[in-house]
Amino acid sequence: MRKIACLVISMQLLVITAIAQSAVQNLLVENSHNPIGLDITMPRFSWQLVSDKRNVAQTAYEIQVFTDQKGKAPVWRSGKIMSAQSVFVPYAGTALQSGKKYKWQVQVWDNVNKTALQSDTASFQMALLQASDWKAKWIEPGYKEDSVMRPSPLLRKEFSANKKIASATAYITAHGLYEGQINGRRISDAYFTPGWTSYSKRLQYQVYDVTNMISKGNNAIAVSLGNGWYRGVIGFSNNHDVYGKDIALLFQLDILYTDGTNETIMSDGSWKSSTGTIRYAEIYNGETIDAREDKKGWAMPGYDDAGWNAVKVTTHPMNVLIATYNEPIKKKEIFKPVRIFKTPKGEQVIDFGQNLVGWVTLKVKGNAGDKIVVSHSEVMDKTGNFYTTNLRAAKAQDTYILKGGEEEIFEPHFTWHGFQFIKLEGYPGEIKAENFTAVAMYSDMAPTGGFSSSNALVNQLQHNIQWGQKGNFLDVPTDCPQRDERLGWTGDAQVFSRTAAFNMNVNNFFSKWLRDVEADQLTNGSVPFVVPNVLGTGAVGSTGWADVATIIPWNVYLAYGDKRVLEQQYASMKNWVGYMQNSSKNNLWNTGFHFGDWLFYRPDDDNDGRAAVTDKYLIAQCFYANSTQLLINAAKVLEKMEDAAKYEILLQKIKEAFIKEYLTANGRLVSGTQTAYVLALNFDMLPEALRQQAADRLAENIKSYNNHLTTGFLGTPYLCHVLTRFGYTDIAYNLLLQEKYPSWLYPVKMGATTIWERWDGIKPDGSFQVPSMNSYNHYSYGAIGDWMYRVMVGLDTYDDGPGYKHIKIKPHIGGGFTNASASLQTYYGKLSSSWKVDADKTYMDVEIPANTTATVFIPAKNAGSVTESGAAVSAVDTRMEEGYVVVKLGSGMYHFIIFKQ
Repeated sequence: MRKIACLVISMQLLVITAIAQSAVQNLLVENSHNPIGLDITMPRFSWQLVSDKRNVAQTAYEIQVFTDQKGKAPVWRSGKIMSAQSVFVPYAGTALQSGKKYKWQVQVWDNVNKTALQSDTASFQMALLQASDWKAKWIEPGYKEDSVMRPSPLLRKEFSANKKIASATAYITAHGLYEGQINGRRISDAYFTPGWTSYSKRLQYQVYDVTNMISKGNNAIAVSLGNGWYRGVIGFSNNHDVYGKDIALLFQLDILYTDGTNETIMSDGSWKSSTGTIRYAEIYNGETIDAREDKKGWAMPGYDDAGWNAVKVTTHPMNVLIATYNEPIKKKEIFKPVRIFKTPKGEQVIDFGQNLVGWVTLKVKGNAGDKIVVSHSEVMDKTGNFYTTNLRAAKAQDTYILKGGEEEIFEPHFTWHGFQFIKLEGYPGEIKAENFTAVAMYSDMAPTGGFSSSNALVNQLQHNIQWGQKGNFLDVPTDCPQRDERLGWTGDAQVFSRTAAFNMNVNNFFSKWLRDVEADQLTNGSVPFVVPNVLGTGAVGSTGWADVATIIPWNVYLAYGDKRVLEQQYASMKNWVGYMQNSSKNNLWNTGFHFGDWLFYRPDDDNDGRAAVTDKYLIAQCFYANSTQLLINAAKVLEKMEDAAKYEILLQKIKEAFIKEYLTANGRLVSGTQTAYVLALNFDMLPEALRQQAADRLAENIKSYNNHLTTGFLGTPYLCHVLTRFGYTDIAYNLLLQEKYPSWLYPVKMGATTIWERWDGIKPDGSFQVPSMNSYNHYSYGAIGDWMYRVMVGLDTYDDGPGYKHIKIKPHIGGGFTNASASLQTYYGKLSSSWKVDADKTYMDVEIPANTTATVFIPAKNAGSVTESGAAVSAVDTRMEEGYVVVKLGSGMYHFIIFKQ
C-alpha cells in the first residue's frame, strides 16, 4: 500500500520561526451564533479549530452545557471524546427546558498543541417545546374592517413591571405579517415576519430577548399587522385569502424577575385595536401611508386609547406552531442615486445603479395632503422612458400622503419591490439625491463565497449571480421579485442550489424550505410547481421541478455535511421517486405535464429547424434516473442498505428503458439538442462505451451554433460540467466567454446587474422580449457559477468527506485567463485557491482549514517542474493523473510554482 505522506514532512519545508497560534472559535448551535428560540430537543454543536501551523487536526473534544445558576452541576458534560468531529455534534444530556437559556463551551485537543484549547462561552435559548407552554390567545382587531383597502391593524397593550427584571423573552407570530414595538422601540431588525411557510401545517414564531426594552413601571406593547402572504394577493389572477380571511396576532412575553418570580403578559381580551397610517399594503401592489392618520404616541405607555376598539379573542390551531431556524429578512446594502433625470415623456426618474430588491426610503417636506407616488422599474425602454409592462398585474407603487410641517421620512412596512429605477409623481420641492436611499433586503444569510478573475465581464457575471440570489432569497427561494409572481418555484431553486451554497450559507434557509416541500407534497408523492403551494393540487409533478425533493437535500448534504437534512427529507425523496415509478410503464416515464427545458434557445423566425426543442419525456426519464440515484446515495449515507439495493435495481431498469426508447443503435439520441446530450451524459444514462461519442456530438452541436449554448433551465446547470468531464474544457470556456446572444455575457454587455430570466430579455436593438414573462432578476441561469467555482478555480468537496471535510482542489486553467481565485468560508474555516499564469510559470496558492484534508491537483506535466515554498515536490509521494501532479495535504497555506517545460 502506498504510503501517504503529508507535504510538510516530505518536502523539508522552510522552518517557521514565528510562534504558532491555535484557537477554538466560531461556536454555532444549529448553524447559528447564540440562537434564541430552538425547539430541537437535541441541538447540534459546531466549532472551528484555527491554527497558523500546517497539518493541524483535532484529536478529541469535550463539550460542557450549563446554566447561570450558582452551585448547579453542568446540564451535560460529554467527557473527553476521541474524535475529529467538530461539526454537528449532537447534544446528549438531560432534557432541555422550554424557554431556558443555556451556555456552553468546548475544549479541544489537537495533534500539535501539548495542552487542550478552551473556547469562549457561547449560548442558546430554547423555544416553547410544548403547545401547553403557550398561555397567549389569538386576537384579531375588534372593529369592522374595510374589506377593500384592509388598512393595517394596530394592536396595543399596557402593563406594569414593578420589580427588577432578570430576563424577558417575547414569542410572536401572526396570521399575516407583524411589526412589534415595546415602549416605542422596534423589537427586532427582522422584516416580513413570521416568514412564509405552508401555514396550514407549519407556522413559524419568532423569539426575542427584550430584557433591555422593558422599564420598571409602566410599559406598552404595540404591534402592527399586514396582509402578507397569508391573506394578501399572492399567485396569479388576483388570488387572495389563500390561507384565510382573518388577520391575527399571537404574542407572549415571559418575564423573570430577579427575586425568582415569573410573570406572563399575553395577547388576550385586554388588548385594544385600531388603524393608523398604513391604509393599504400588498406585496405585489405596494403600500399607501397617510401620515395624517398617525396616532402619535400609540406605541408608548400613557397613550389614551379610550377611543380604540376591544380586540376579538379567537381560536386557531396551536399544533402547527414551530420555531424559526432560517435567517430573517433584514435591511442590507444601501444605494444612493447615481442619476436623477427626466425621460422623453417628462417622467421624473431616479436611477440607483443596481437592480435590487427592497424599497426606497425618502425624506420630504411639504404641506398636509401632498401625495407622492413612487413607482418601480427594473429597466428603461429603448426610447428612454419608464417601463413597467413586464410587472404584469403588479402595481408596485408606494403612495405617501404628507402630514405637513416638519421633514417627514417615509418607507413601506409590508411590501417590497424589485427595481433599479423609481418614478416620482407629486414630490414637492427639488429632488435631491441626499433625500433618497434604496435599501436592499434579503434573508440574513452569511456571505461565504468569493470569486474573481482577470476578466472584468466574468467578474461582473459573478456580481450578477450574487445579486440575483440576494434579490430572490427572501425567506423562500423565489423565481423573481418584481412582478405578480414572486413564488417559490421548485425548478429554479434546484438548478441554482449548488451555486447558492457557495455564495452564502443556505443550510438553514434550504432546510426550512424543504420542510415545506414535504408539507405540500401530495399523498401520491407528487411535488408542486411552487412551494409554499398557492397554485393548487393540479400544479404538480413536472420533471426537473419536482426533483427539488431529491436534488436540494443531496446538495445541502454535500455542501455542509448536514446528515440531518437527509434524515428529515428521506421520506419525501422516497415518495417522489415512488410517484415517478407509479407513473411509469415498463420503467419508462412518458406521461403527464412537464415544463421541459424551460426557455431554451428558439429563433424568432426558425426557418431551418434551429430551435433547440428537447423531447420532454426524454428529459423526464433522465431526471427520474437522477432522483433515483440521489435516493440511493441518501440511503447509503443513512445506512438503509435494503433500500439502496432495491433502488439500484430500479435505476438499472430506468436506464435500460431510456436506451431502448431514446438511443439509436449508433449512439445518437432521438433529440439531438445540447440539453438532451448534457442530461444523458451528466446522469450516466448511456453505456460507458457510448459516452465519449455522445460528448463528441455535443461538442459538434455547440460548434454548429457558432459556439453558443442553446440550453434552457434544465440543461444549462450541467452543460460546462459535462464538457469538462469529457475533455472539452476549451469549449466550456468558449461558452463562458461568448458575448453574443445566447450567452451568459450577453446580458452583462447589455448592462445587466443581475441574472435575467431570458437569454435575450433585452434584444440587441433595445426592444424587449415578451412582457408576459421577462424578468430581469431571475437567478436560474446563474447556475454557471457552480462551474466557475468548482471547475475553473477548482474548489470542491468529496462525497466521502462532505462539507469540505475532505477537500478536492482541481483547477482547470484556460480561456485566456491570466488568473482566477475563489474562497469559501466552510464550517471548518476559510478554504481558498488561486492560480496565476505568466510567460514561464504558473502560480497556485492554496489555503486549507484546520481539521480537514485536501487532495490537490497541480496542473503540471511532472512533479519535477513544481516547487512549494521554494522546495521541490519531486520527493513527495505524488501521483500523476491526466496532466496533474496529485498530492494530499493537511491544513495550512501552500504556495506552488509550476515551471513550464
